[in-house]
Amino acid sequence: MTVEYIQACAMWARAFDYAAGEIEEGIWPDEDPDKHIKTYTIAFPSGFRIVALTSRPSNLRGRQGIVVIDEAAFHQDLVELLKAALALLIWGGEVHVISTHDGTDNPINELIDEIRAGKRKGELFRCTFHEAVADGLYERVCLRKGIPYTREGEAAWVQDVYDVYGDAADEELDCIPSQGGGAYLSLALCESRTSRETPVLRLKRPQGWEVTDEDTRRRDCEAWCQEQLAPLLETIPPNVQSFYSMDFARSGDLSVIAPLVKEQDLRKSTPFLVELCNVPFREQEHILFFIVGLLPGFLAGANDARGNGQYIAESAAVKFGHNRIEQVMLTEGWYRDHMPPFKAALEDDTLYDQPADKDVVGDLRAFKLVKGVARIPETRTTEKGDKGGGKDKRQGDAAIALADFASRSEVEIFDYHRVQPAAPHHRRIKRGAGWRNKKGIW
Repeated sequence: MTVEYIQACAMWARAFDYAAGEIEEGIWPDEDPDKHIKTYTIAFPSGFRIVALTSRPSNLRGRQGIVVIDEAAFHQDLVELLKAALALLIWGGEVHVISTHDGTDNPINELIDEIRAGKRKGELFRCTFHEAVADGLYERVCLRKGIPYTREGEAAWVQDVYDVYGDAADEELDCIPSQGGGAYLSLALCESRTSRETPVLRLKRPQGWEVTDEDTRRRDCEAWCQEQLAPLLETIPPNVQSFYSMDFARSGDLSVIAPLVKEQDLRKSTPFLVELCNVPFREQEHILFFIVGLLPGFLAGANDARGNGQYIAESAAVKFGHNRIEQVMLTEGWYRDHMPPFKAALEDDTLYDQPADKDVVGDLRAFKLVKGVARIPETRTTEKGDKGGGKDKRQGDAAIALADFASRSEVEIFDYHRVQPAAPHHRRIKRGAGWRNKKGIW
């Protein structure tokens, strides 16, 4: 890999007309006197140079410049190599880590997850094979081979490449680490962040209730809110910041509203959870607005905006502000970017007091690694007490991940401070031997 890399550098240097010399081979002494390190160097007239070394961590100690670790997932000791390379940042250097994947348990994949979770600084760049083709990869191949470019030829070439890789294409071409299966969150982790003091309020209406006249439905819904929700909302301390999320469903799955409060120590907890089954659109909207209207220090929310959920998501954005309500499309890209921070919050105990409820824990456990990305697969679990034949299905509806996403939103905070009016000041005007104030009182 070292030879291939330095040859590519030399090719591009000549293409850019940087007047680089030929690749020079050299020998550096090693810590072991019986061994030596073979190096490859390209020297430029400017005094800069490119030096290709083996991936032994000690080779980087005490050096400066820009470090490029190529195919990092396949180095023998990437952890120690990164430690040595990152020391260069102190002197203004840079570290570029480039690699295809080599499984989910590889250090390179763990490094990516840490950066996405905010545990480690760094910027991610991801380019799949299809994206490279769209940016002109096949045109470059044609240029190198001296053959004409055609769209038909490109399509055939792409298909041929995928056929060659076979089952390994996901990992080698599409940036999807292999061996990615099973539950994303362990049962022990999920249960350790629960509390029996956190209730789950379930509102289920029978089939046909949606044809009841709207006034009756509204009164019934308002009575339920006042009886069930208002007392719980009153117990939330007034000096917290609050957020919410809503995972929407109209029939089949459940709609779930998850409030979230952030305390002074930045820990986040769920005061209660609301599950709605067979509740019409208007009543779901009414319940959501009732909760958000009484949340103290409300800052931001996130709504599932897929399908029919877009109606309530848009209504919430109109009522509470488009800058505060995220209308989320739960795509693979969303899960890839936001599940690592959610998992990190659970592991760090900054997200706690989830309901100690079998269904809610089951929802959290529903996140699976699908092609290397933690997401809800297209399968349903049944409701509590259901042996598989019930009608009320679940699809990871706890929505807690959405609520955590809302709590990490960048929101401008506007505060109101009442200003006490100043005491009245009477300006005195001298008139002759007497005095009078502005109102003319002597």
